[in-house]
Amino acid sequence: MEIFEHAFMRRAFVVGIIIALIIPCIGIIAVFRRTSMIGDALSHVSLAGVAAGLVMGINPVVGALLASICASLSIEFIRKRMPHFSDISVAVTLSFGVGVAGVLSGFVSSVQNFNSFLFGSIVAITRFEVVLVCALGLAILICFFILRQEIFLISIDERSARMAGVSVGAVSFICTILTAVAVSIAARAVGALIVSSIMVVPVACAIQVAKSYRQTVGYSMGFAVCFMVAGLFLSYYIGLRPGGAVALIGVLCLVAIMIIRGGLMKGFG
Repeated sequence: MEIFEHAFMRRAFVVGIIIALIIPCIGIIAVFRRTSMIGDALSHVSLAGVAAGLVMGINPVVGALLASICASLSIEFIRKRMPHFSDISVAVTLSFGVGVAGVLSGFVSSVQNFNSFLFGSIVAITRFEVVLVCALGLAILICFFILRQEIFLISIDERSARMAGVSVGAVSFICTILTAVAVSIAARAVGALIVSSIMVVPVACAIQVAKSYRQTVGYSMGFAVCFMVAGLFLSYYIGLRPGGAVALIGVLCLVAIMIIRGGLMKGFG
């Protein structure tokens, strides 16, 4: 096919599919722990890391990664100190990230490079970033597979998980780091403003049709890959922004599933 004759599109598909596989894993944790907005908070903090990287002359993805890890640890710290108001930790971190990104962006010489992180620039992924995404993506998938039972337990009920012998603190810490890594590498590809949508929407679609936790994980990955591939095709042939196209396709699919399920339930009623 013509689209695969270009090296930048081949890199885009490799990175896009890897991200589509790892983001739902993180989305599952966020949705079931009722912290869906954590992706939004971390993605905005990653912008601060991007700006800092551009100002200091280091790779923006590395800057985003370090900033996201620090932010995720801060969220977990605040959440433990204020367990009854855990959403405050996300709001505070989001505010801090937006503030720092706004200040540092004024010192960035290449405004276009910084703006590419807002809505993503997956077709501009470099070879170094492809290798980085592949390595980190593989590490996330391995960790998620090894800890799948523990993650399931703490996602459903931390108290029950603790009674079952799960080291909730350690697993939560690992999940926090995995979330930060996933968000930071996804922000480069689909855009910091869109990361939270691709984290949650495939999971929401899967919840509509899955009958178990395992099916929810599998369907989430399947939906995310389909959204990503469709978005890349549309971006190439129609000229749309890849990140925006992926997000819109996902939302439209969710709406369609809800309408179809609503019609079927009404038909059986």
